[in-house]
Amino acid sequence: MARSDTKTRSPAAFDLYPAIDLKDGACVRLLRGAMDAATTYNPDPADQAQRFVAAGCRWLHVVDLNGAIEGKAVNAAAVEAILAAATVPVQLGGGIRDMGGIEAWLARGVRRVVLGTVAVREPQLVIDACKRFPGRIAVGIDARGGMVAVQGWVEATDVSALTLARAFEDVGVAAIIYTDIDRDGALEGPNLAQTVTLAGAISTPVIASGGVAALGDLAALQRSAGAGIVGAIVGRALYDGRIDLAAALALLRDGGHAGGAAGHA
Repeated sequence: MARSDTKTRSPAAFDLYPAIDLKDGACVRLLRGAMDAATTYNPDPADQAQRFVAAGCRWLHVVDLNGAIEGKAVNAAAVEAILAAATVPVQLGGGIRDMGGIEAWLARGVRRVVLGTVAVREPQLVIDACKRFPGRIAVGIDARGGMVAVQGWVEATDVSALTLARAFEDVGVAAIIYTDIDRDGALEGPNLAQTVTLAGAISTPVIASGGVAALGDLAALQRSAGAGIVGAIVGRALYDGRIDLAAALALLRDGGHAGGAAGHA
């Protein structure tokens, strides 16, 4: 049966996922995925995790950036410190490329594993992992110009984001984490149109990532929840103070309609 490119669903709960990106053991943010354009914000990722939890965040989004490039866990000690410090669920991506790695991180306390590169190269692993660990596997789709990039965003593919997302329909993927690489860390606003189009064309919930720079961006994403967008990952805007975390969480509790939230800061 042909799938419609757009559909409307009942809005789901919408979560803000603060990003803790790990490079060489520290909490950093990249600009458009470039490892040589990293800004260090906290040398103690566990401390950063505690700060986000204390502010009221219900999830943490953690990425082993070195691991994503090397194809294996590199910042494992920092991740374990975050898991020990956090009292909320953690989703982890970066360098997890086999069932052993998936199983090990879930056993250590990660709530949800994010699979990116292997979703392109070994899609059967994603399917098998979803069967073995229901509700605990997400697929990370990172794209430039709508085309997927892998291996820590350094390697382009000829696979479109929509094609990859549709390949995992009905296999039990908990969420698609869609990142527009050209917006990531650039504070230029999310690619709302493309994210809504992707979310509306699949049944899997979508978490938006890349470019969120102001409360208005979060409000716009939350108002698109009917298309299947269930959350947003926010990084640099939180660290730079462009978005006040308490105000953002209050906005989302209010359904994206708090006063003054329509524009950029």
